[in-house]
Amino acid sequence: MSRELEIRDRLQAIEQALHDAGLWQSCAPNAEAFESTEPFCVDTMMPVQWLQWVFLPRMQALLDAQAVLPVKLTIAPYYEMALEGAIPGRAHLLHVLNQLDQLFEHDV
Repeated sequence: MSRELEIRDRLQAIEQALHDAGLWQSCAPNAEAFESTEPFCVDTMMPVQWLQWVFLPRMQALLDAQAVLPVKLTIAPYYEMALEGAIPGRAHLLHVLNQLDQLFEHDV
C-alpha cells in the first residue's frame, strides 16, 4: 500500500473513531472559530472539533491535490493531554492518532 493510501486509511480511521464515540458533529463551528491563529484553534474550538473541521479536511485536500505533505506530524501527544479521561472512545481515538503520527516518523 502506498504511503498516501495508508494516510488516507488512517484519516478514515480517525473519522470513524469520532463517529463511533458519538463525537462527530453535524454543524460546523461559527466562521470566527476558523480564524484562530493558535495551534489546534485552542482558543476557539474543542479538540475534537479541530480534528473534524480543520485537520481532516486539510489533510484530505493536500492528498487530493497531491501536494507536499507535512514532514513531521505529531498530534497524538496533544490529544493525550487535551482529551478528558472520561471522553467516549478516548483510548481508540488516541490509538488511531498515534498510528497516523507513525507514518510521519521516518524520512520518506
